[in-house]
Amino acid sequence: MAGETPLWAEPTVPLRPRTLGVALILLVAGFAAGYLAGRSYGAAAPGQGALVERREGGFRFVNPLLECDLADDLLRNRELIPFKEQLADHLAARLAGSPDSAVSVYFRELNDGIWFGLGDTDRFAPASLRKLPMLIAVLKAAEQPGGGALLDRQVPFELARDYNLDQNVRPSQAMVPGRRYAVRELLERMIILSDNNAFTLLGRVVDPAELDRVYALLRMQRPGAAGDDGFLSVQTYASFFRILYNATYLGKGASDWALSLLARSEFRAGLVAGVPPEVAVAHKFGEKSDQATGRVQLHDCGIVYFPNNPYLLCIMSRGPDFQALDEVIVEVSRLVYQEVARQGPRPASP
Repeated sequence: MAGETPLWAEPTVPLRPRTLGVALILLVAGFAAGYLAGRSYGAAAPGQGALVERREGGFRFVNPLLECDLADDLLRNRELIPFKEQLADHLAARLAGSPDSAVSVYFRELNDGIWFGLGDTDRFAPASLRKLPMLIAVLKAAEQPGGGALLDRQVPFELARDYNLDQNVRPSQAMVPGRRYAVRELLERMIILSDNNAFTLLGRVVDPAELDRVYALLRMQRPGAAGDDGFLSVQTYASFFRILYNATYLGKGASDWALSLLARSEFRAGLVAGVPPEVAVAHKFGEKSDQATGRVQLHDCGIVYFPNNPYLLCIMSRGPDFQALDEVIVEVSRLVYQEVARQGPRPASP
């Protein structure tokens, strides 16, 4: 990036075809602007302009927030017409025969700030979704004075057990016992391949205080802090993606690199399967099986880079089997994309 010392080399895992360093006030301003812009879907009251976020541009995956301003009628009219009830009706019909199933959805158009949620405060187990705050914590540590060499630090692959055996969706490439991996490689494997072994090794590298700060940023319970791990909501988790997209916690280069890894995820079901193949999706999935109850959970959250108007979609679900839950996530992703497309192109955010 021009004018910025690059800490982030290109990922060694190939791109498939579809495949507190920033001031706290920027973070608060970003959340406040999103909240205020998203409080209502319709036009502003007479004599009151709508809030518009002005962004820097120039990056592939991030769009750093510069300021907020009042829009005129022309800008205000570009907002989406909400389709929350349409989506709610679809889910009610889809889950009518499965009383033990539950699906929560959070949608936000990132440049305009409008949003809605369905069951957006319901709680789920994070599972592999924990890998995103781990990524943010490591990259934050690398940005600190003296942390520039962290990404090149070599870590030997020495674990007492294979943590990927617990996964339903396993990495396509196994780590080699005894081999040393750079922290940068472990981050790539953790995000692109959702490798539990890489995640475990990074847990030995990152400062626990740094990881605590990332969770505390969103007033989110850190996994392992309590016996019950069913504490995560779609609305809370979606904020991690807003932090990256707005570049309000990590620097611009680190945020962009993080989202580029998420866009290379091997998991091509869920959100990705619901949009056209040429549309990039920076996302993280999570899955968990509960042998005691026979129920499973499947989640997929991320940014869909709809032309000029990317949006954030987070879906968490629980039910009797992974296949049925994945089908619901794909359907929701497809319905949302089609509705955004149906309402026609809107000007890019200023």
